Amino acid sequence: MPRAIRTDIGDYCYHIINRANARLPIFFKEEDYVLFEQVLEEAKEKYNMRILAYCLMPNHFHLVLYPIDNGDLSKFMQWLTLTHTQRWHQQKNTKGTGHLYQGRYKSFIIEKDNHLLSVIRYAERNALRAKLVKKAENWKFCSLWRKLYGSNQKKKLLSKWPISEPEEYLYFVNTSQPKEEEENIRLSVVKSKPYGNDNWSMKIIKKFGLESTVRLPWRPKKST
Repeated sequence: MPRAIRTDIGDYCYHIINRANARLPIFFKEEDYVLFEQVLEEAKEKYNMRILAYCLMPNHFHLVLYPIDNGDLSKFMQWLTLTHTQRWHQQKNTKGTGHLYQGRYKSFIIEKDNHLLSVIRYAERNALRAKLVKKAENWKFCSLWRKLYGSNQKKKLLSKWPISEPEEYLYFVNTSQPKEEEENIRLSVVKSKPYGNDNWSMKIIKKFGLESTVRLPWRPKKST
């Protein structure tokens, strides 16, 4: 089974995804999404996490994070998911009835260039891709909506990107992403494979011992 990266090194960007147990919904109505966002705001303050983008979907969430110090990612995610689980059960009056998430989050490292832009775009157009809205910025429970329409206090949740934002980003995020690009990002989600150009990816794979992220899921047949 694919595992999350254990490196947890500061000054790298990461894509994070976590799904509900059995892929059942965890966000049913607005107050459920708001609860998670409140916990996310607390987690940012507690661990000084740089949040570049996020998107909450009915049964999972995406985060694009930029930790400062080694170990910050694990601490942040552990507190975020545990605290959200506890408060979710309290809100639903189901305290002690079981796990909310299917297990440990999945993550992969992202190169800080156009690959990071691709991942942010992928995260922020999730609701559009799922046909929950007609425009990406209409999905209220996402960094794109918060950046455009949130109060000054709400916008403090988001950190400046380590890359330049395109001038026509809104048009860009609402335009269909190339199929190959989406497939490569999904492969990184499944395999925890670093997402970047080939040379950079191989350096990261060798540096952190992530060879399993690029192995084929089957063994080649022996020649006869």
